[in-house]
Amino acid sequence: MAAPSDDSKRRELARRGALHPHAAQVTDPLFAREPFFDRRDAVQVKYEMLRSVRAEGRPVSQAAAQFGFSRPTFYEARAAFERAGLPGLLPAKKGPKRAHKLSAEVLAFIDRQLDARPAPTMEALSARIHERFGRSVHPRSIRRALLRRTKKNP
Repeated sequence: MAAPSDDSKRRELARRGALHPHAAQVTDPLFAREPFFDRRDAVQVKYEMLRSVRAEGRPVSQAAAQFGFSRPTFYEARAAFERAGLPGLLPAKKGPKRAHKLSAEVLAFIDRQLDARPAPTMEALSARIHERFGRSVHPRSIRRALLRRTKKNP
């Protein structure tokens, strides 16, 4: 299997949010002498930072500096690793974690509106939600929320 080109790996790390923002500050000798170690890979660098403290007894401040991270980042990485193992070091998904405008109260309102005959369009629902709750919700967001709920309760 051919290794990815340097540029394609960099693009993939960036796309996944795993590109180390301070790769040039990684001064640990492993990353200088071994091609296996890639200072641009934030997950690999964080793991090696944690390992150096735990297995080698390196002070936290020294390890954080040698791996291009701050001490608070070290502690966050350690907590994530202790909680979830290696997957805990993967970058967190960005953006809202849930449909925050479509609370249980708003979804119940939508259900009541959809029970009416004829059922309102998604655009009409959006306008009614704005009128009742003061929230601007795109019609596609309403449709996606209803589809998600249908998939959960087939």
